[in-house]
Order: sequence, then structure tokens, then C-alpha cells
Amino acid sequence: MGDKSAVDKVKGKAKEMKGAVTGDDRTKAEGRTDQAKGKAKGAMDEAKSNVQGMRDSLKNKGDRST
Repeated sequence: MGDKSAVDKVKGKAKEMKGAVTGDDRTKAEGRTDQAKGKAKGAMDEAKSNVQGMRDSLKNKGDRST
């Protein structure tokens, strides 16, 4: 998980909790949105990493000499 995705998740959870304590539905909703944004960023980072790994694997497979 990237740093930005973790920051968004923590920031979102804090906003959601603040909204719950103060009764501010808008702040709660913003918090949930920030958390979802963090999860999406984390998923994108993971997907990029997986693609890079597959690319490297395929590249190395072609470099083998028999």
C-alpha cells in the first residue's frame, strides 16, 4: 500500500468519526469518500506492481538461452 493511500484512509476515518461525533452527515460522507479513494489508490498501486512483475517475468523468460 502506498503512502498516499494510507494517508487518505486515515484522514477519511478521522473525518467519518468527527462527523459521527458532531452529527455532521456531510463530514461523515466526506470521510467515507476519502477512505474509498485510499482503497482505490492502494488497488491501483497493487495492480501496477503486478503488471510490472508480469512484464519483468516475461522479459526474463525471453532472455534465457538453452
